[in-house]
Amino acid sequence: MTAYDAHDEPAAEHGMTRRQLMRHAGWFGGAVVLTVAGGEVISRIAGARGSTAEAATATAGTGTAAGTAAADSGTLRFVQVSDSHIGFQGPANTDVAGSFTEAVNQVNSLGFRPDFVMHSGDLTHLSTAGQFDQVKQMMARLRTDRVFTVPGEHDSIGDAGRAYRRTFGTGTLGDGWYSFDTHGVHFVALVNTLSLEKLGHLGNDQIDFVRKDLAGLPSDTPVVVFSHIPLFAMYPKWGWSTDDALKVIALLRRFSSVTCLNGHVHQLFSKTEGNITFHSATTTAYPLPKPGRAPAPTPQVVPARQLKAALGIRSVGYHRGDRELAVKDERLA
Repeated sequence: MTAYDAHDEPAAEHGMTRRQLMRHAGWFGGAVVLTVAGGEVISRIAGARGSTAEAATATAGTGTAAGTAAADSGTLRFVQVSDSHIGFQGPANTDVAGSFTEAVNQVNSLGFRPDFVMHSGDLTHLSTAGQFDQVKQMMARLRTDRVFTVPGEHDSIGDAGRAYRRTFGTGTLGDGWYSFDTHGVHFVALVNTLSLEKLGHLGNDQIDFVRKDLAGLPSDTPVVVFSHIPLFAMYPKWGWSTDDALKVIALLRRFSSVTCLNGHVHQLFSKTEGNITFHSATTTAYPLPKPGRAPAPTPQVVPARQLKAALGIRSVGYHRGDRELAVKDERLA
């Protein structure tokens, strides 16, 4: 599946209105690197200084640095970026294209070539043709064989995501959802930014797709799920949740290793419920307030010299047998 040779898709009956959009603030997330070794999912964030060799040693079990490690068909490395919001104009970040360029450069400087890059939504700010074309061209600079995407609510303004699907929807089903397998890991990419009033929403058609998609998988298959809005109830008052996600979570309970990755909330957050771990990505555009510390999740303006300090990347190491992830957060390089 490629994100770039898109075909038109049928429109949904209901698109994102600006009133609905205002309930869901946007940002550009940091680069999350996940490695799969020996059937276990390990996560860390792209560009964390001093962590690349450590992560390669810990996760691949070879004792070699990531930049020189021999090819291992059983080891998967990919990158997540999120919420580039190309087209945003505001004092919280006067150059989101520059921020995205820094993130692309950071991915390209990892010391290894990711198997793929996933952009987890809000590629654009106002879903215009020009903004979609700009972000497509910027992502074409990523040194990877494949780029996958899911839409954010900012990618669906007024047209139920038709412009997004024209550019990035090749090979997808319904309103843009799909799945794929690589290196023994099953990936599911969901769309929960349509049909929403306050919370994210998946809908019966998509939940039925997930049910059929997972039905034939052995329970020891590692599963990674991408969405824009969190699948857990991070802060429903601000729309940071998905109203029918529990139906999908129930289908994932039988798997021994499940990782759910999202954007949208502009801050680092992790939560584990049994066999399922949720990771919200950090921001590289502008911060949003922590839940409940402001009337609404609006972009936070900080002094220009402090903006980089308010943005961040995360490294996460995992050793076979450990009970917890080792997380290291740093500011954007």
